Amino acid sequence: MILLSRVVLAILLMYAFPITRDYSMAKNKTLSQLKQDILAITAAESARFAVAFRDLDGGDSLYLDADTLMHAASTMKVAVMIEVFRQAHLGHFRIDDSLQVHNRFASIVDGQPYAIDLPEASWDATAGRLGQKMPIRELVLHMITVSSNLATNLLIDHVGAASVQKSVRALGADKMQVLRGVEDPWAYEKGLNNTATARDLSILLEAIAQHRVVDAAACEEMIGIMLQQKYRDGLPAQLPAAVKVASKSGSITRICHDAGILFLPDGRRYVLVVLSRGEPDRDKSAAVIARLSRLVYDYMATKEIHP
Repeated sequence: MILLSRVVLAILLMYAFPITRDYSMAKNKTLSQLKQDILAITAAESARFAVAFRDLDGGDSLYLDADTLMHAASTMKVAVMIEVFRQAHLGHFRIDDSLQVHNRFASIVDGQPYAIDLPEASWDATAGRLGQKMPIRELVLHMITVSSNLATNLLIDHVGAASVQKSVRALGADKMQVLRGVEDPWAYEKGLNNTATARDLSILLEAIAQHRVVDAAACEEMIGIMLQQKYRDGLPAQLPAAVKVASKSGSITRICHDAGILFLPDGRRYVLVVLSRGEPDRDKSAAVIARLSRLVYDYMATKEIHP
């Protein structure tokens, strides 16, 4: 009878704590071991990876190639969102004011007009509203959650790229460059691109998480927008559903990034940014980002919490 009880108990424990083969079962991984695990994965890849990790409650941080400038792709849209909320807070406009949707923008090179390639309206609702007006808040939502380039350019036209640049500098992102809207062909030909480092993006996200951008209400709204991110094959892909990820990804040719604030079920938070360049297969790079994100999650999930 005692033997049977032990068998039943063992079965119950097996279902309550399923055995896995990833290192989430290992206890008390050190930051040095996490670094070595990340390097072991990235060393096997043809792409170059940059990582910035910071535990917002425990203070741990890890920066690997984090000061290398890369094409920012759509991660720069976090900076645009910050500036939109900052100017709204200053009273330059209301966040619920509307902008006319158009597809004609001026190149930063010589002012020559250009238009961006419009996706299907079923994917990007902004593209289906040409000639109409849309609330600024809705444009920000589309810019972040489906990475609408049209919404992004409309917002940059409204707040000014120079103002976006000034704001990121004020927050301590010293290397990040926001020069222009997206798909400016003449600027691209001349190498005038928006650039970012993993460290600078982590600085912006940390400021939002700690309510140091505009005010607490604005930061919480920005987090709420990023939590609705539709691209989930990077940082969130291998994480438990209970982990909430407020993120912004970005990709163009040979570039694949993801940057986010991650919320554990116990209330702890951390920032993780992974940038990559050099791999033509975006899906492959996204899969590596997902693996690295899982490593960091496992480190956080198993580390000792000191009161």
